[in-house]
Amino acid sequence: MTDLQIKTGAAQVDCPAIENLTFTKPKPLNRSRVAIVTSASMHHVDDDDFAPTDTGFRTLDAARRDIVVGHWSPNFDAIGVAADLNVVFPIDRLQELADDGTIGSVSPHHYAVAGNQFDLAGIRLDAGPAIAQAMQKQEVDVVLLTPV
Repeated sequence: MTDLQIKTGAAQVDCPAIENLTFTKPKPLNRSRVAIVTSASMHHVDDDDFAPTDTGFRTLDAARRDIVVGHWSPNFDAIGVAADLNVVFPIDRLQELADDGTIGSVSPHHYAVAGNQFDLAGIRLDAGPAIAQAMQKQEVDVVLLTPV
């Protein structure tokens, strides 16, 4: 797929209007559990890679560092991630913030989707709510989004 094809396809994607927005006042960061949600197609080496139209998600174990990027876009340069995972998945920085008391704790699990999709309905309607439900069960208070 060429850069022009990708740009043309992306120009066709509508940004959904979200109705009934709610807001809750979060607890202080120093008492909050934080999780990462990334669109960098990340997964553990023994997990299935993302297929080009895969709108599912992968669960990333905070204790493991055998994480790879599965982006297949010619517009994504993975060299920085290969040098330092924290470029798009700042798990070590979060742990440092937990260790010094800036945040309460780091979630034991984090989540990844393949953000280079032209049809985001599956992520918005299926993967997103499933991720939110999993984070609620883990008592996650704050989500750090790393869009790629």
